[in-house]
Amino acid sequence: MEHFRKLERMYHAAPCNDETDPTLHIEDDGVAELRIEVDESYHHAAGGVHGSYYFKALDDATFFAANSLVEDVFVLTTDFHLQLTRPVSTGELVARAEVVNDHPKQLIADGVLEDGEGNQLARGTGTFAKSGVELDAEVGYE
Repeated sequence: MEHFRKLERMYHAAPCNDETDPTLHIEDDGVAELRIEVDESYHHAAGGVHGSYYFKALDDATFFAANSLVEDVFVLTTDFHLQLTRPVSTGELVARAEVVNDHPKQLIADGVLEDGEGNQLARGTGTFAKSGVELDAEVGYE
């Protein structure tokens, strides 16, 4: 679907992704997957990947699962709950998300973060609301 590809291009062009070089794929209505390859530059002092990267992966995946259902405006994260379940030091972060509530006033998406071997690292639930920012070339939606 062209809407999905435009959202993916918008995401990949965003400056906030330069450091992590993530890969987003919107698979279906309300379903997205995000992958980030990690290395030691993502580590905290104890040698594991910092939780902020877990949050980024899950927030981005749930956000784009939600925005895949909204074709006219950018959605905004209004609330996010994160549960860290396992540390990781190397490999790939894989966040998969699905919208579980599609309501005109808010969307809710659940996500699971795993390592490249399928071990669960974290879970997250995001709540999203429509913004007044139109999806157009000005925000990279092209």
